[in-house]
Amino acid sequence: MARDVVTIEANFSVKYAARVMSLYGISSVIVFDEGKMKGILTEKDIMTRVVAKGRDAEKVYVREIMTCPVIVVQPTTPLEDAVQTMVMKKIKKLPVMSGDNAEADLLGILSLTDVARIQPLMIESLKELAQLGQVSQETGTGFYVR
Repeated sequence: MARDVVTIEANFSVKYAARVMSLYGISSVIVFDEGKMKGILTEKDIMTRVVAKGRDAEKVYVREIMTCPVIVVQPTTPLEDAVQTMVMKKIKKLPVMSGDNAEADLLGILSLTDVARIQPLMIESLKELAQLGQVSQETGTGFYVR
């Protein structure tokens, strides 16, 4: 996981968020409100909920278009389970939290790109399983919704 996670406040404009993402060369930011994680804002959120609809990114706030709730894992979650969760849920980023309660801290973020760099064979195997529809839908213990 990457330990340096870029975050943004929910009351910032989407234009500002896009500039932050561009500055850091990242495709998502974790959204906080009143010191707690509330969502995740991705390039896809911006494209589908602002650009494609012709909305003004300066007048749309992050809280209006962020994805929530956020699927997260704990640092003790096996990598294979985390990747399987990402494949099942069709997500590319997975925040890593210190626990499963409201007081848990954000420790980092795991991306499919990070995993692909270190585990290309595992990614390929999971992708093949997903395409065949054989990925178990009963893996509820490896992740939780926050």
